[in-house]
Amino acid sequence: MTAEKETTKKNNDLEKVLADYTKAMKVFQKKDYEKAVELLKEFIEKYPTEREFVDRARTYLTICQDRMEKAPLSLKSFEDYYQYGLYKTNQGHYKEALEALNKANEMKPKEGKILYFIADVYALMKDEDNCLEYLKKAIQIDKFYGTLAQNEVDFEDFKQSKKFKLITRLK
Repeated sequence: MTAEKETTKKNNDLEKVLADYTKAMKVFQKKDYEKAVELLKEFIEKYPTEREFVDRARTYLTICQDRMEKAPLSLKSFEDYYQYGLYKTNQGHYKEALEALNKANEMKPKEGKILYFIADVYALMKDEDNCLEYLKKAIQIDKFYGTLAQNEVDFEDFKQSKKFKLITRLK
């Protein structure tokens, strides 16, 4: 291999290392520590010979793990569980979101917004049966949720379903 090709290869390899490290750091800066841990572990495994970067990655890995081990949240009220469910949904952690939302639902079982939100999370999970079950409950409490569902992008996969149309009263 010529010296020029070898230099080009080293530069390309360094660009890959930097790109992967930068990706992990961006996730870390967004405080998505679970995803950052995943990316940092992958980085350490993928580039064991990049000593300086691996040392830094290990440091950030420890920081992530420490921050994830902090005392659990103290959720007490309906609103606490509702907001935490919203937070987890926005992170894409749907199972954790459903746990929080179901707790909120236990506190206020006749609250339409929580039933609608649970339906929305199931829609994001592509679980049509549970989605439509909770959507139906929400609409039975307040017909407005039918109109809302008809215009909600998250329900797009189900809008052609007969059951969805029946529940939301689409013709």
